[in-house]
Formats: sequence, structure tokens, C-alpha cells
Amino acid sequence: MRHLIDEVRAAIPFDADDARVCSGDCAGCSQKLLDYLEGELDAWQQRLAEGDRPSLGDLSRLAKTARKIHRVLVRNGILSEVAEPI
Repeated sequence: MRHLIDEVRAAIPFDADDARVCSGDCAGCSQKLLDYLEGELDAWQQRLAEGDRPSLGDLSRLAKTARKIHRVLVRNGILSEVAEPI
């Protein structure tokens, strides 16, 4: 899970200014999606720090969520469509 969290944080530009600005023409609100994903990552980091052990399903759900948000960010022009690293 820690490895997945590190991969997501490296692949998704949580601090990009253009991702936090609403252009009005998008396939999903980049700002809200980034806020949601960042909250999920922070929650898992906290749970891991408390000794919680994720299941395979937990890993799969987080990876699936990150991939979907990555695709939306590509459609919105925030990320380039090189490849989904997650």
C-alpha cells in the first residue's frame, strides 16, 4: 500500500496550479477529484501508521480510483497522455 501511495503521489500533480483552477470546460472537476484522491491517500497513510493492514481489495480499489482520476486529468489537459503509471 505504501508503494502504491508513493506511485500515485509521484504520478498525480497535487500541487499543480492549473489543476486547481476551473476552466469551465472539463470532463470532471479536477480540483474536486484531486481533493478526494489526496484525502484517500492521507487516510490510508494514517491507517497504515496506526497499524492497519490493507486487503487486496483495498489496494485494488485505491489503484482503480487513481487510474480513473488520472484519465480525467488527461482529458482535462492537466496531464499528458503518455501512459498510466499507476
